[in-house]
Amino acid sequence: MEELIIFSVSEVTAHLKQVIEAQIEPLYVRGEISNYTRHPSGHIYFSLKDANATLRCTFFRNSNIYLDFEPEEGMEVICFGKLTIYEKGSTYHLNVYSMQMAGKGNLARQFELLKKKLQAEGLFEESHKKPLPKYPRRIGIVTSPAGAALQDILNILRRRYPVEVIVFPALVQGEDAPPSLIQGIRYFNEIDNVDVIILTRGGGSQEDLFCFNDEQLARTIYDSKIPVISAVGHEIDFTIADFVADLRAPTPSAAAELAVPNRADIINLLKALEEKMTNSCKNKIYLINNQINELQLNLTALHPRNIWQNYKKRIDQASIEFLNLASNMQQQLHRYSNKQVEAFHTMQYLLQSKLHQYQQNLDELILTLPTEMNKKAKETENRISMLQIQLESVSPTLMLKKGYALVQKGEHIITSVKELTLQEELLLRMKDGAADVTVKDIFPDSDKNSPLSQ
Repeated sequence: MEELIIFSVSEVTAHLKQVIEAQIEPLYVRGEISNYTRHPSGHIYFSLKDANATLRCTFFRNSNIYLDFEPEEGMEVICFGKLTIYEKGSTYHLNVYSMQMAGKGNLARQFELLKKKLQAEGLFEESHKKPLPKYPRRIGIVTSPAGAALQDILNILRRRYPVEVIVFPALVQGEDAPPSLIQGIRYFNEIDNVDVIILTRGGGSQEDLFCFNDEQLARTIYDSKIPVISAVGHEIDFTIADFVADLRAPTPSAAAELAVPNRADIINLLKALEEKMTNSCKNKIYLINNQINELQLNLTALHPRNIWQNYKKRIDQASIEFLNLASNMQQQLHRYSNKQVEAFHTMQYLLQSKLHQYQQNLDELILTLPTEMNKKAKETENRISMLQIQLESVSPTLMLKKGYALVQKGEHIITSVKELTLQEELLLRMKDGAADVTVKDIFPDSDKNSPLSQ
């Protein structure tokens, strides 16, 4: 018999180590951390386990110094490393080169890291957020055309405030979603025919919504010239797009309500404004009518015809007084005549001696009566003449004939230079017509350069 080849334990272990390290490339392993120990040297020792197996791991200091989180017992992680065999214990284990959190834990960590980065750069500052238009005419929506979110938005817009809607079909889940969403926002900025952009999708898991945590998408939203509303998932879901958008809506339906006003509220507001304007116009008309009535009264009182009528009335009254005076004088003369006759009859026998004297007195009275009456009539005529002269002296027509002019601005008569402004057009009335003039200079009485002071 040929001599048997017998291997020692060390040889077998060394051979297995060589085979494993040569045949198995570095690989990713997912599992739950157990027996976690950080040695004073800086090395980390732990095991990865799942429901059926356990794999011992070593994470040397020169590799774990780049770790950006602290591993914990029970944490699910993904490790990248090289399988090898520890010869002394004849056990295989994984030399870990890098480690990252698995599942939701890793997504949350990436979310927080990006959030802190963008926040430090100021992308979330309120001062950079653009206000939404109060009455948009056209809305752009970046979303999946097959999603329920789009239908919810369209239904609310039709009911609340009908407006033109342009939909950019985009992916809202998966690795290809961020470029698609970015393309949609850039598309609306390039065509520049919408007033607001709604970036939206319905609810889903954290993994489903993670495409809205893309850094380039956040920067595209920030650079958008058009206001962007982010409405991703449900009210409890938050993405980076929510923080950088000009407005975050808790749901797609809420985005539609925030993007447009309520038509019923606008109608009520318009009715209220109409009523307010109507009342204001009525009050203004009432005030103007009162002003017109006052002006008409003033115009009537100052009209030359009315002034002449007033003076004519006074002349008529003076004439009546004159006639009354003459009548009184005649009555007095009649009474004197009656007394004379009575005295003559009753005292004829006693006054025969004085009859001649009374007759002379009577003759003198008869002679002086016309003179007195003419004197009184002359005084009355002189008074009437003075009144006529006074009337003519205040007549606007006489003032115009003397070379004066009447300055008007519309219906208003200008009496002071304080009422004038340069280049203002005025109406200048003179005795034989009127002329339009323009104010070139204004010289108050206090102005030494005034032509009136020279």
